[in-house]
Amino acid sequence: MRIVIAGGRTQADFLIGTLKKQKHKIVVINEEEQYANYLSATHGIPVFVGDPSKYFILNEANIEHFDVLIALTHRDADNLAICQYAKRCFGVKRCICTVANPKNVDLFRELGVNTVISSTHMISQYITQATTLENLIRTMTFEDDRVVISEIVVEEDYECVNKSLIDITLPPNTIIGCIIRKSSDMVVPTGTDVIRAGDKLLMLSSPENQKKAIAAITR
Repeated sequence: MRIVIAGGRTQADFLIGTLKKQKHKIVVINEEEQYANYLSATHGIPVFVGDPSKYFILNEANIEHFDVLIALTHRDADNLAICQYAKRCFGVKRCICTVANPKNVDLFRELGVNTVISSTHMISQYITQATTLENLIRTMTFEDDRVVISEIVVEEDYECVNKSLIDITLPPNTIIGCIIRKSSDMVVPTGTDVIRAGDKLLMLSSPENQKKAIAAITR
């Protein structure tokens, strides 16, 4: 993929290293000349020096029709401007940005940013989920929060133990996509597969049905 990384310091440094290993084409824009020189020397790639929230800087970086842009500046307004320029003026397919103010998460999504990341917002969501969803080890969201993957470890006293999947009533838009079992690497289940204590289930659901889906397994 062709990916633009706009702004950022340690986050940009980490992402560049990770994406280079995966053989993606990377364009980096950073307004701090000293840090831009560091990124260029460390990763052996050219780095455009300039404010990525300015149209002419994005134009000079030649990002037309790139697959992804990631905006990492410390100013929320600049990240929004970068994403909007990228999508509207340069045809970038998908934009991701970080925000300092968690209140901007929903607003930026409404304004067209595909993925908005707030550490404060993520932590508050995790705390809420962790206090209401027992034995939920991890939750991930995809496709702009339209799909939730829940990872559940099945305890011995769960109602689902020793039942076939076909005998478990799950809410709409929910499916158990994978069973990870100690005795085998991974099972892609069919309706006749039986859930056992100790199984780790990967369950796909819509966000609104996540709690009902977990309750169907854990109750």
